[in-house]
This record gives sequence, C-alpha cells and structure tokens, in this order.
Amino acid sequence: MTGSIEQGASRTRGSTHILHFLVRLPRPMEEVWPALSTPTGLAAWFTPADVLEARLGGAVTLRDIGTGRVTAWDVDRVAEYTLEDGGRIRFHLERDGDRGAALRFTHEFRGGRESEQRWRARFERLVAVLEQTD
Repeated sequence: MTGSIEQGASRTRGSTHILHFLVRLPRPMEEVWPALSTPTGLAAWFTPADVLEARLGGAVTLRDIGTGRVTAWDVDRVAEYTLEDGGRIRFHLERDGDRGAALRFTHEFRGGRESEQRWRARFERLVAVLEQTD
C-alpha cells in the first residue's frame, strides 16, 4: 500500500482559518501513532516538539508553531494540541483496510502563516517517512 493525500479543504470562520485533510497512510495505526505523538516522530516530518507531555492536559511546545496543551489524547487514535494563540491541531487515526491507516486532520489557526500547500508538503514527508519504515 502506498500513501496518498486524498482531500484537502479550507474554510474561514470569522478570523479563524480551518484546514481539513484525509491522508491514507501505508502503515497500521499502531505504527503511525508515534509519528503524531512523540517528539522524535513529529520532528521527522513536521516540526520538533521541544516539550510534549504525552497525556491529556500535558504541556506541548511545537517549534515555530506555538506552545499550549494536549486537549485530546486517546492512545493510538487521537492527539490534539491546542495552542495559546487559539490555534488547534488534531490528528485522528482510523483503520484503513488490513494494513493501513487513515488520518483525519484538522488545523484551526489565525493569521496567514499556514496554508493547504504547506500541510500537503508536510503530509508528503510523513508518507515518505512511513514508506521507508520496515
């Protein structure tokens, strides 16, 4: 199975931009989870996590993104990071067949620093990292 970035959508609600993606990944949920929930995993494709307390309410600092709290944590399924500037990043994994995972992703933010193109490039790196893992 190869990974694919199937959907990307954006909308604006007031001053908040909301991006959604569906990304099909070439590994089972249990193998994808560390890429979304550990400092080493996040650094491999997204950004270094200078702080990541892997639990509900834990502190998180995503370099170049912001500082905040873990606001949802369901091991192997959901990691959500809410930032002090009002932004929110949510990774939600689901099974996709026998050997794959589907990532439903949401990013809410204010300002123009992020874009659908930037996230698409990040997810391409994630897929590449997971395809190299054996």
